Amino acid sequence: MALTEHIIMRELEVPTIADFNVYLQHEGYTAWRKALAELAPGDIVKMVRDAGLRGRGGAGFPTGVKWGFLPKDVKPRYLLCNCDESEPGTFNNHQIIDRNPHQLIEGVIISAYAIESNTAYIYARGEFATAAHTLEQGIAQAYAAGLLGKNILGSGYDLDVYVHRGAGAYICGEETALMESLEGKIGQPRLKPPFPAVEGLYGKPTIINNVETLANVPRIVLKGVDWYRSFGTEKSPGTKVFSLCGHVNKPGNYELPFGLPLRELIYSPEYGGGMTDDRPVKIIVPGGASAPWLTGEQLDLTLDYEALAAAGSMLGSGGVIVLNDTVSAPHVAYKMDEFFKHESCGKCTPCREGTHWLVKVLHRMTEEGHAHPEDIPVLHSIYNQMAGNCFCLLGESAVMPIKSALALFPEEFERLLPAGMNGRTNGKHVIELQQA
Repeated sequence: MALTEHIIMRELEVPTIADFNVYLQHEGYTAWRKALAELAPGDIVKMVRDAGLRGRGGAGFPTGVKWGFLPKDVKPRYLLCNCDESEPGTFNNHQIIDRNPHQLIEGVIISAYAIESNTAYIYARGEFATAAHTLEQGIAQAYAAGLLGKNILGSGYDLDVYVHRGAGAYICGEETALMESLEGKIGQPRLKPPFPAVEGLYGKPTIINNVETLANVPRIVLKGVDWYRSFGTEKSPGTKVFSLCGHVNKPGNYELPFGLPLRELIYSPEYGGGMTDDRPVKIIVPGGASAPWLTGEQLDLTLDYEALAAAGSMLGSGGVIVLNDTVSAPHVAYKMDEFFKHESCGKCTPCREGTHWLVKVLHRMTEEGHAHPEDIPVLHSIYNQMAGNCFCLLGESAVMPIKSALALFPEEFERLLPAGMNGRTNGKHVIELQQA
């Protein structure tokens, strides 16, 4: 089901929309002018809430509701755009910024106005050098046109927007670690509560939204709530840019309405184009490496928050990783947890030590070929000690690959055990040894 009109990936209809003048010719900054002339900040908050826009960074929390958490009459307030895209399998922020940067900039401006903020920051991942330069150029053009700065368009409203580059740490995608980094400190998460909306950047109320979330805002303001809700489902309205990768013929970013079946994303000639070499689907990771796995038997699940949650997974960042039957589940878990081990900030013991031991045991089993009969219950023990005990969600994310692999493909771990021993784990993760 192809979209006749894109909300985010407008460059598919207007290939040169990244150009400031071309963007202006295609309703660019019209929503911002409308907001200043016709709408109070609270009106925009209500529109976004009524449209059902949900955060695209992973949690899917309602954006308008989040904006409503700001305490009244506490100033200054800050808007932060989380452009630290670093979840394995996710790469849509690149395309949004490179192909249509002004829609994001306009989204930042309108959102800052909606929450009555006079300062906004776009926090870009350290490796996003080109993207940061593109945004800086676009912001300079907005200033030159009088769309940013002091007394914007004679309205009396002032706003400054800055691009801040991080140093390439995955943990800085976590909102409180992002604020710590922006303040010039080590990028490590803060204790919550207090939550950022109450006490955030520099101790002041702060709203943090993902790139794709904010890029939706201009179209909601310009086209209206009913238009936006005409896409997607009742509880997951709008569209999502899915980053499809793995063993598919046409990896890439695809903007689709929520509610599309996984099967269509993977096999439709318009999107994934089917599996390479026509091999069957074995593993689907639907929301970046942090999401619990699905199998090839779940291709009819729909891509929306509710359906994936009901299936025991999550939509997350929308990075859909599809792997065929040639892959080893233990090896996939090992490679994913190797990433999480490398990116652990080391602040809390369960994550710092847990990721280390997960990788150590998995490396011995999958890479060295020296699996011990105790390794399977040890892996269960490690992830059970991590789950629910880590300071932030990085440790919880590291649990997902190994927990999924052990639950869905236990026989593949058993085959790695020494010859003459057959490891089976029961509900209490106790191994049985059977001599051949």
